[in-house]
Amino acid sequence: MPVTLFSPLMVILGGVWALLLLATAVVWRLEPASAVNGELRPRVRSWWLIVVLCSLALIFSRTAALLFFALVSFLALKEYLTLIPTRRTDRRVLLWAYLSIPVQYFWIHIEWYGMFIIFIPVYLFLLLPVAMVLSGETQGHLRTAGSLHWGLMSMVFGLSHLAYLLVLPQAQYPHVSGAGLVLFLLLLTELNDVAQYCWGKGLGKHKISPTVSPNKTVEGFVGGVVTTVLLSALLAPWLTPFSTVDALLAGALIAVAGFFGDLSLSALKRDLGIKDSGNLLPGHGGILDRVDSLTYTAPLFFHFIRYFYF
Repeated sequence: MPVTLFSPLMVILGGVWALLLLATAVVWRLEPASAVNGELRPRVRSWWLIVVLCSLALIFSRTAALLFFALVSFLALKEYLTLIPTRRTDRRVLLWAYLSIPVQYFWIHIEWYGMFIIFIPVYLFLLLPVAMVLSGETQGHLRTAGSLHWGLMSMVFGLSHLAYLLVLPQAQYPHVSGAGLVLFLLLLTELNDVAQYCWGKGLGKHKISPTVSPNKTVEGFVGGVVTTVLLSALLAPWLTPFSTVDALLAGALIAVAGFFGDLSLSALKRDLGIKDSGNLLPGHGGILDRVDSLTYTAPLFFHFIRYFYF
């Protein structure tokens, strides 16, 4: 569906920009020297960067959006590989890992679903350990192979499902576009994170996993799920082909998956002894701190909608 000024995609994006403008006005009204302001201002500035880049990618063209999400996968994988221990002998193997990104997104560009779905889980799973063996280093082989493949599955394979939403055939649904499906998933995933944080701050008393993420509570999780389900029911008629029941199911799926994606990266950071994965996005941390939930929600949402509608 072509993007016009009053298309569902543009209307919802306009709402996002309006909310961000409101948040900016509220934050800038706070006392400049306050601790709350010091935390929120960099967060809002980073949100402006994220929203502007995502909006341009979704509006401009499908190719631009694919290139943008390929860049996100690259930045996420690069950040991940700077965190985990690697061996000097694996430099060539890491190069092959990076080269898998344009290849994976090329399968999406030509709409070759069969190769898209097996390239990383099967071919790279088999080929990268072979390249490691040929280097002649056996010390730490299992740890390196497992860490590298987990990173590729999460940062490249998982996130690339977000991009494949752009090329799903939507001819039978005139009001639906690939960009609209991407926007739906992005909004619900990110707003679920915000809702769980807000509900947890306001009502949270019972810790879910204190050793992994002390700030996550049962109240925050439940509040986030309910909020995301309601938002899904509200946005689905604009951006998706979902019936009301499927919209509710999709909202619940995204909320629960997003929670465990976030928790999974928290466990990784605990293991590595770090608070944030980087400093690329002031107020948020690194790119992994922003896409952690998407590594779970993107593949699960993609297969949900593909199975039932495409």
